[in-house]
Amino acid sequence: MFDYEKIGLTFSFTTVYFFLSLLVLIGYSIYVYRYTIPVVNISKKILLLSLRVLALLLILFFVFEPILTLSKKNTLEPVNLIFVDNSRSILIEDGTNRKGVIKEFLSNLERHNISENSKLFEFGSKVSRINTDSLDNINFSEGGTNFSNIFSTVEKNEENISSIVIISDGVITEGSNPIYTAEKLNLPVFSIGVGDTSKRNDVEIRNVLYNEFIYAETPTTINTTIINTGFEGKNISLTLFENDIQLEQKNITLNENGIQSINFNYIPKNGGEKKLTLTTSALEGEFTFANNKKVFYINVLSNKIKVLLLAGSPSPDLSFIKNSLKTDENLTVNSITVAGQNKFLEKNDRNKLIDSADIFFLIGFPSKETPDEIISKIKQGITDRNKPFLFILSDGIDFNRLKIIQSELPFTISKPGNDFFEVQPYITANEQKNLLLQNNAVNPLDALNNLPPVFQLNGEFSPKPESEIISKIKINNVPINKPLILTRKLGSKRSIAVLAKDIWKWKLQTATKELDLFDRLINSSVKWLNSIEDQKQVTIKTSKKIYSLNEPVEFSAQVYDAAFNPISDAEVKVNIQLDNNNFQTLLSPVGSGLYDGTFQTHSTGDYSYNGTALLDGKKLGSDEGKFNIGEVDVEMMNPRMDYELLATLANQTGGKYFDSKNYKQVFDLVADLNKRSSSEKISVSEINLWSNEWLMAIVIFLLGLEWFLRKRAGML
Repeated sequence: MFDYEKIGLTFSFTTVYFFLSLLVLIGYSIYVYRYTIPVVNISKKILLLSLRVLALLLILFFVFEPILTLSKKNTLEPVNLIFVDNSRSILIEDGTNRKGVIKEFLSNLERHNISENSKLFEFGSKVSRINTDSLDNINFSEGGTNFSNIFSTVEKNEENISSIVIISDGVITEGSNPIYTAEKLNLPVFSIGVGDTSKRNDVEIRNVLYNEFIYAETPTTINTTIINTGFEGKNISLTLFENDIQLEQKNITLNENGIQSINFNYIPKNGGEKKLTLTTSALEGEFTFANNKKVFYINVLSNKIKVLLLAGSPSPDLSFIKNSLKTDENLTVNSITVAGQNKFLEKNDRNKLIDSADIFFLIGFPSKETPDEIISKIKQGITDRNKPFLFILSDGIDFNRLKIIQSELPFTISKPGNDFFEVQPYITANEQKNLLLQNNAVNPLDALNNLPPVFQLNGEFSPKPESEIISKIKINNVPINKPLILTRKLGSKRSIAVLAKDIWKWKLQTATKELDLFDRLINSSVKWLNSIEDQKQVTIKTSKKIYSLNEPVEFSAQVYDAAFNPISDAEVKVNIQLDNNNFQTLLSPVGSGLYDGTFQTHSTGDYSYNGTALLDGKKLGSDEGKFNIGEVDVEMMNPRMDYELLATLANQTGGKYFDSKNYKQVFDLVADLNKRSSSEKISVSEINLWSNEWLMAIVIFLLGLEWFLRKRAGML
């Protein structure tokens, strides 16, 4: 029917129940229209009855959720997909004339009877379709080889594919191993290997291992593996550079096993992104020197987190918190304490401390005596520079002045009074899992719920939608639905609020029991506040860090507003710098807050970039990073053809491997497959009859039409 091979209807409940329900509804409708007031003719009865039954049937669809399955048989001619390696490694001179073999293969396509039923693609970092009259576009200039993109392309292809042919040296420099994905396609892959499989005399830096998180002024180990073939007993030097400055050099005697592991102790002096390079000295007789260098980038985190305590007045809370923070050697702790009108306990450069701080602790801040310029700088740091903070509702707070930073607090407060009342933490087992509440007690939850009372201001505290309550209060052991400790995370902004004073009492009680509850709460707060936030309003990245010469640098960006809604009409500019040379590129919107663009140059070196997103002239945010062009050519680092990959790929998929001498056999195999492959392809589509908005519109229309006709006939 209608050229469909099969038509099926399935329900979320047993089909019998559907038809029983339908019969009940039909019976009910007939009963309703059996006698009418006034009496109407039989044709109008049938029309009204039909409208009601049809409307009730469609409503029944919402309950039983029917899905209509349509299977259609399409006639499609079989097609063979051919993928040609267009990467720079094909230009390696190893005596096998890789480039010549591929050019010969392409010319032979026209002489055999498979070209009409074949489609030709080139691949490197990407896969591109090419026509047989545009073979000159294959110029072996791609800076990477990504096999996984081949099979992603095949998966998206809806044609009747009979086989896949890949001609390549098999050396993957990007992406993942493709064998598992290829097997799932259930298509034969015929691989043709170009290049030499024999091992050449060579020394290679194979890989580099290092910790994911590296801190400034903290020693870490960088491990590298050296592979040598034919140079056992020879001496080489291995050197580590940071930003092209030599850090350490080691003299190594190459062993007879051909593989050895070398460690370097690396101590970064400061934070930031670092370019590290490992190089080996060259030996006479090496097949290639391209793999004697390894360049990689690491992000060094600042070791000393700068915490600034701002107190509206001296208090025990300030003293206890400060002492707890100073137990962590990775923190630099300073304080600004208001002691009166324009008076401070500490003699320090307040502006410098505020500007350089990573985290603020606001303790009873701001007070009436706090200078306006201090409040203004704190607001600027929190609002404009997204500095995280911990807020403690201690004595002396001026709530009128607190409104200046109210938008950044995790809570809102209304009707603040002058009285304090005793409260204790009330924490559930689920809330106790929070990082801030971990402690070394035998029963951590009991330890938290039995902390001594603290004092909370009489007022109404309401958490903001983005906030999470990790502790409520209890009074006389009766839980009250009011927050005591809250956290808030909104985009790249983080904050914590403790809505009580005299929390120093928690330290006294736990110290006698050798519990670390108070110290852990304070120091864990610093860690949580200082956590790297994944989501920023503007994120700009390159597709990778190391590019080959003449390979385009691909930029991508994501742009959001303050509420993290995507913005698709911003102006995204990327400024790129190499030494004293500056370049600029504009990224184009692709929808949903995403942007992309490319940059290409013929100059090698270390590049840095800084990108900015503007909307109506207003800056939304910026991002920066580094990349390298041409220092290491990854395509030239491995001169040996990967026979194992190409052969396994063919064998695991039911295809066959060929070398450069017997590849012509593939033409007959592919032609035979095209003849034997079925030209029929079954396409299956499913239609949800119950979830379409038009269905509801039809129900409303039918019931409305029935009502209209009844009223026109004067029926009850």
